[in-house]
Amino acid sequence: MIIAIDAASTDCSLALADSDGSVLAEDAWSSAQRQSAELLPRLLELLAGVDRSLRDASAIAVGTGPGSFTGLRVAMALAKGLAVGLRTPIVGAPSLDAWLEADPDATAAVARAGAREAYLLARGEAGPRIVDREMLPLNDAVVAPAELASAFGLLDARRPRGATAIARSAAVRISIDPAGDDLRALEPIYLRAPRGVAAESGERVRWL
Repeated sequence: MIIAIDAASTDCSLALADSDGSVLAEDAWSSAQRQSAELLPRLLELLAGVDRSLRDASAIAVGTGPGSFTGLRVAMALAKGLAVGLRTPIVGAPSLDAWLEADPDATAAVARAGAREAYLLARGEAGPRIVDREMLPLNDAVVAPAELASAFGLLDARRPRGATAIARSAAVRISIDPAGDDLRALEPIYLRAPRGVAAESGERVRWL
């Protein structure tokens, strides 16, 4: 069984899937500042609902962002802790790609990057970019967390449910490479330095 976790935004999601990617259970909710308090209890509740336990996990999958610095660090820490404790492989998957895969009708995925900026991944683009809120497709169908949709005036926003797509992606990856990702090297995707860190630093900044 694959355990998938995504907390790249204030809309978090979890999924449990068989080794072939078939979803057993999923959960999605909005959480402004409580990812660290809610992720594990909700995961345990999700497992209990399908009569499974952490010991049944064969792999851990986690969304790598970009998105909320806090949410990404919490999700990555939980995923790595589970992978170490359960001795399972871990797989990372870009969150915005997973959001789009889970909602085929959406034209783009949007996550918060600042007070006036967002991470934007348009369908078909190679990767996300940082844009000002004025450059967002306000009238298009997009995947975006509820708080961001409200703040930036996105009129046709669907809430992200990335964990299901992350679980399916992990199933494919594990079938090809059972070892998964390098646990020590895996880290969230940060397209910018956090507040208080100089972007001009010549050395690589690690936040996890």
